Amino acid sequence: MTSDAPELTAQLDTIAAATGRLLAAVGELTDADLVEPSLLPGWTRGHVLAHLSRNADSLVNLLLWARTGIETPQYASQFLREADIEAGAPRPLREQLEDLTAASERWLALARAMPAERWPAVVRNRKGGEMPATRVLWMRLLEVEIHHVDLNIGYTPAQWSPDFVARLLPQSVAELDATITGPGRTITATDTGYTGTLGAPVSTVSGPACALTAWLIGRSPGTDLTGDLPELAAWK
Repeated sequence: MTSDAPELTAQLDTIAAATGRLLAAVGELTDADLVEPSLLPGWTRGHVLAHLSRNADSLVNLLLWARTGIETPQYASQFLREADIEAGAPRPLREQLEDLTAASERWLALARAMPAERWPAVVRNRKGGEMPATRVLWMRLLEVEIHHVDLNIGYTPAQWSPDFVARLLPQSVAELDATITGPGRTITATDTGYTGTLGAPVSTVSGPACALTAWLIGRSPGTDLTGDLPELAAWK
């Protein structure tokens, strides 16, 4: 075991807990609920669930790549990624829940069985960005926590853990910073003391860390924030 093993185990436990919350919530839905709109434009709740299942399988591919050293793309192609989501979206709740449960368990089992020396192996995400396999853990947690909100079934950014927000908020600021072409803003969390900048700041946007994060990633219009909110590029 490496010195990183306890941290990796903690991350996996966090993902397992988040997945458990998601699956329990989905289990309370009905077939009729799945055809209702999610918070993502053009996607029903069924689309979100199908995406979560296929994302788990795509991250299995990255873990296999890291474990074996044999290049295994996250998705075979963007076309097939989208086709799988469209094909899976209309399924009834029982099929969706069984698929999501099985896909999540496959990914988690492979992650828990990963040899410690293979976690630093470099893989590429679907956009071609290189990263160590350890980053795959954070990728899955993002998918589970953010898309749980996107289902629009009562789970909100206010229920994200402080640790999750503390990591996602600065990441969101850093990613958006490069997209700002006009006047920038200082981003200040009133509850945690976090401060970051978007572009060259001329004013301040402030509010609770979870509310700032939700706005920065396009999950909130920012009505619960104070300050002059700039128009942001879409978060993907």
